[in-house]
Amino acid sequence: MRGTQLSLENRMSLDAMTDDEFQMALLEGVSRTFALTIPQLPESLCRAVANAYLLCRIVDTIEDEVSLSPEQKKHFCHGFITVVKTGKASEAFVRELAPLLSSNTLPAEHVLIHVIPRVIDITHQFDKEQISALSTCVEVMAEGMPLFQAENMHNGLPKLTDMDRYCYYVAGCVGEMLTSLFCHYSPQIAQHRDEMLTLAVSFGQGLQMTNILKDIWDDAERGVCWLPQDVFSETGFDLNTLTAKTNDANFRTGLEHLISVAHAHLHNALKFTQLIPSHETGIRNFCLWALGMAVLTLKKIKQNLGFTQSGQVKITRNSVKSTIFATKLVGRSNSLLSLLFNLTSQGLHDPDWIYSPRVSQQR
Repeated sequence: MRGTQLSLENRMSLDAMTDDEFQMALLEGVSRTFALTIPQLPESLCRAVANAYLLCRIVDTIEDEVSLSPEQKKHFCHGFITVVKTGKASEAFVRELAPLLSSNTLPAEHVLIHVIPRVIDITHQFDKEQISALSTCVEVMAEGMPLFQAENMHNGLPKLTDMDRYCYYVAGCVGEMLTSLFCHYSPQIAQHRDEMLTLAVSFGQGLQMTNILKDIWDDAERGVCWLPQDVFSETGFDLNTLTAKTNDANFRTGLEHLISVAHAHLHNALKFTQLIPSHETGIRNFCLWALGMAVLTLKKIKQNLGFTQSGQVKITRNSVKSTIFATKLVGRSNSLLSLLFNLTSQGLHDPDWIYSPRVSQQR
């Protein structure tokens, strides 16, 4: 709790910042990855996407707060939808939510909840199309995520299609929002809007599945499992028996199947990025850095299927630097990007388990 208090005291320095500095300071506290990738975007997009990420992180914070009951989470999620759409009553929302946050919530997230009024003020500086994209994403996420709170998440999700649905609410809808913002920014990008929207859902799922696979054992320690039971049933493993100490060959086979699924979605992420004009290097870098880091994470998981904690498959800073260097080098060429993706992701596809990702919108 001491760390939380110290961070809350730092709100005084946030107050003195410009809006752009304020948003980047918050991003650095809650996501080093997005604090790295978002500034690559053109200035007008950078501001909107940074704000969008903060809005989504607020929903995540509500959903992850262990002290809140499912009913309370649903209440605050619905309340936040109204705050984002209208721009009103944000102070009252904070007064109700902030005292309920526990010490399990990260100090930076405590700060984020306390500064919601300023985040919302920035949201409503955008034009109506941008506000609509942000509020729609928050609404889909905030209405969808509580659906899984009522389920018993100790034993995984029933089917792979349920995992698809969960990934849509957590990340696929973010891909749709980003597509809307990109199309609003560039009429040239907007020419590919329909194709990009469907691929964006798959892009989001690929990133989210990578995180789920990386965090399997961290989640298991807190009694949560996002893996699909049907995939592991096919390999002869019962997810009901999964613990942080599981060491089973059939489980690792199921894990390989899911790596292949995530790889298929990341291939769609590449197709999404290749639809962005080559001269939009900032937008391409934003997408490619996230894609590259996800592929490298999957590679580490595939090479170490017996890992027991997320830190063992976390990519190194040198890997991040290599991703940045490689994508800057070939990022304008679709053919070279395809070659780089195929070389980097060798071994991730499971030839014995065919999966064709569904890229249509989930709603």
